[in-house]
Amino acid sequence: MRNKIIAANWKMNKDEYESKNLTYEILKYLNKTNNPSVYKILCVPFPFLNKIHNMCAGVNMIFVGAQNCSAFENGAYTGEVSSAMLKSLSILYAIVGHSERRIMFKESDDLILEKMKRLISKQIIPIYCCGEPFSERKKKNHIRYVLNQIEQSVCNLKKEEIKKIVIAYEPIWSIGTGITAELEDVQEMHFAIRKFIRLKYGSSVSKNLSLLYGGSVNPLNAKQIFDLPDVDGGLIGGASLKSQDFIDIVNSIN
Repeated sequence: MRNKIIAANWKMNKDEYESKNLTYEILKYLNKTNNPSVYKILCVPFPFLNKIHNMCAGVNMIFVGAQNCSAFENGAYTGEVSSAMLKSLSILYAIVGHSERRIMFKESDDLILEKMKRLISKQIIPIYCCGEPFSERKKKNHIRYVLNQIEQSVCNLKKEEIKKIVIAYEPIWSIGTGITAELEDVQEMHFAIRKFIRLKYGSSVSKNLSLLYGGSVNPLNAKQIFDLPDVDGGLIGGASLKSQDFIDIVNSIN
């Protein structure tokens, strides 16, 4: 079934003390205003995964995720973190394919595909990111651009594997800029993605696939975005670093 999901992406922010404090504040607010139907995922920096996971243990519908994963299983890959390592910490989610990884670290569709396969093999759910630069939207090539990303990576998964992922659409020009895509543009892209998956894998896969939106989501615009028929939640960046904003966004989704 399509799960309602609000995932926080802290990126490379917060030290250990700040991370624990932010988590404590989120948990405190959740005790008062928990939306029990929503999966709440905190994707935190690698050094704090175990600490934050332990803090969240036993709290209803809140999980901890990683922000990345190696495409390699194990071996002489200094600095890499494998899916097996994440599994050993009981991590259930991991972001892959974020535009910052694609642009800054030159990650290819093939590499992102390998990461997804590694995660799925360890029963970890990939949150697969896709999105277009402004130049492609300006040329009105944005839908083709995003569907090509999905074609080159997601569509190389088997039918049983794709049932185990989440897709997050994040227009690159909207990430961290304060510029949110127009509602009709958000729905247009999510509808196109769901239709594309339906044509490739069938309606049963498409209708049960959770699609998230990311890109300057905040407490003021969240409800309108989440009320769109093909949007099942959000991947939240800057607003997830403020506990009250994050909880307000969680409580914006029905």
